[in-house]
Amino acid sequence: MRRGIVIVIDALGIGAAPDAEQYGDAGSHTLRSVCAAGAERGAAGWPTLRGMGLGNCAALTGPQVDGCPPVRDPLASFAAMREKSRGKDTTTGHWELAGVIMEQGFHVFPAEFPAFPPELVERFELDTGYQLIGNRAASGTRIIDDLGPTHQQEGGLICYTSADSVFQIAAHEEVVPLEELYRCCLRARRICDEYRIARVIARPFTGSPGCYTRTSGRRDYSIALPGPTMLDILTEHSVQTVGIGKIGDIFNNQGLAQSHSEKGNSRCLARLKETLERTTERQQLIFVNLVDTDMLYGHRRDPLGYYRAIEEIDRELPTIVAALGTDDFLIISADHGCDPGFRGSDHTREYVPLLFYQPGRNPINLGLRDSFADVAATVCRLFGISTDCGTPFLSA
Repeated sequence: MRRGIVIVIDALGIGAAPDAEQYGDAGSHTLRSVCAAGAERGAAGWPTLRGMGLGNCAALTGPQVDGCPPVRDPLASFAAMREKSRGKDTTTGHWELAGVIMEQGFHVFPAEFPAFPPELVERFELDTGYQLIGNRAASGTRIIDDLGPTHQQEGGLICYTSADSVFQIAAHEEVVPLEELYRCCLRARRICDEYRIARVIARPFTGSPGCYTRTSGRRDYSIALPGPTMLDILTEHSVQTVGIGKIGDIFNNQGLAQSHSEKGNSRCLARLKETLERTTERQQLIFVNLVDTDMLYGHRRDPLGYYRAIEEIDRELPTIVAALGTDDFLIISADHGCDPGFRGSDHTREYVPLLFYQPGRNPINLGLRDSFADVAATVCRLFGISTDCGTPFLSA
């Protein structure tokens, strides 16, 4: 029985995409910024990812990256993938990896106050029973610091956006209990559907003025998928699908037989290893999102923290690779960039790496790929299923 693993290292961009200038992202390069921070602190590097060919992926998009150079004989086949969909957000990137290409991008709110249309604000306040405060693009930690005291005193919900297609709702857990916050997010999700907003995000926090902390109670509410993904296709062909981390939220649990909404890379990797240890009599795909690189370090402009988060992933990869049988396979990629050394704190439109490993298969250079959907096409092909999404990069 064949098992496949797709790991998304969230926001691991490897160089500005050809159309990056349209997004204000010309010159961005997440991997280069992160490696530069590691080199400054004398970090040891990522022996497994470098050995698999991460530097080889990056070298396809431009000059080699200091601290992550290409290797002569990589252990995995490698490529750099360009996103075909419009956008540079989590939903768009993951959906394309799973075979859904968004020719019309999601709606993005303006950055300045007021970011949200008056009719949306009015409906939100009427449907939830709370006043909306914030109403602009902002860093999540900063807007909580700015408006947390007002929220605690007056009870309004802190609502904000970013350069991505998101409507985020922050609330102190002692002012608005988690289940109440989730109820408000569901109301907002229905309203935001009409504006083609990709995600409504619950952002609970605790603490006191000057010392607020966001908690692990974050929950994402994605817009409905426009069609089937590789998860649906695999399920129809009796392949067991397992989502770990944000995967269930991103796909609204559509096409997933199991969904483990673990928080943080350590817990996601532990769940992945636990899943691999279980004997299964069915073919299986395990789809994993590792979000810390994006959420904790990319958006917060912390390249050294980002570097160390990849070190943690790198330490766990040998155990994961060792658990693969002859017919099993591992794909490592990303959904967009989030360059912590670039201006601003938003996602960046970049190429993403593609590493494909299968025991006994000779690694090759897979070149520049025109769509993330090549992942979906290849996964389906490896399970013996033909699809019309993307171009398989390896035959079964």
